Amino acid sequence: MSEPLPPKGARLQKYLAACGWGSRREIEQWIAKGRLRINDQLATLGDRVVKGDKIGLGRRTLVVRPDPGGERRILVYNKPEGEVVSRDDREGRPRVFDRLPPLKRGRWIAVGRLDLNTSGLLLLTTDGELANRLMHPSGALEREYAVRVLGEVSPDILERLVQGVELDDGPARFEHILETGGSGANHWYHVVITEGRKREVRRLWEAAGVRVSRLLRVRFGPVTLPPRLTRGRWQELEGESRTALLKLAGLTHGRAAAAPRQPRKSTRHSRPRRR
Repeated sequence: MSEPLPPKGARLQKYLAACGWGSRREIEQWIAKGRLRINDQLATLGDRVVKGDKIGLGRRTLVVRPDPGGERRILVYNKPEGEVVSRDDREGRPRVFDRLPPLKRGRWIAVGRLDLNTSGLLLLTTDGELANRLMHPSGALEREYAVRVLGEVSPDILERLVQGVELDDGPARFEHILETGGSGANHWYHVVITEGRKREVRRLWEAAGVRVSRLLRVRFGPVTLPPRLTRGRWQELEGESRTALLKLAGLTHGRAAAAPRQPRKSTRHSRPRRR
């Protein structure tokens, strides 16, 4: 189970995050914009809620309970290219959330994002507090990507990418770069970053004059993309990977809830081959 409500109550954004309404950062923005109310009074940053309080967001109302989140669930999803990690898309493109199992309480929260043309590992959870801790820059969790680039890359360029380059939002670098094979004009590399800036991997390569033709996330912290999880499919995160992820986030309570099994799908996707 998620952490119980303290005797003196919990901060509004932390409670709603645990209920799966959104990440703490997102909820703080709602408070700043005057969108949330507590017992018909406009909520402010720093407000706490106790058992029985009524929280309102538009037409939605939530009565505060001692156990905010119930079972904490974490999904591993293999995102295909062409899907957006958004609930509202004005262009009507396919959404990640359309493929996820329905929930009786709360909602699925994506742990970070992958852009439209990036595929691979995406974590989703019903626990907004967990999502917030995993996304916070102070965590510096490793994200590993398989990258296919066009043309050969010189050792000088690889060294520059590890030492750091200047992007429009500040300096950035790869923690590690490993060449993993390729043929013809295509070469594969595995790279590791510890930040989650928008399109950071692509922008780093572009800053060095290298064109990325495919990008696949294969690891987030201790969680790796399961080799048999085909594109557009999900599975519950369990076992040692789940335990390690919660430990990194400083959350040790809760276990995965049972989920319906998906029908088998024969489609397989290719993985970059290693030397």
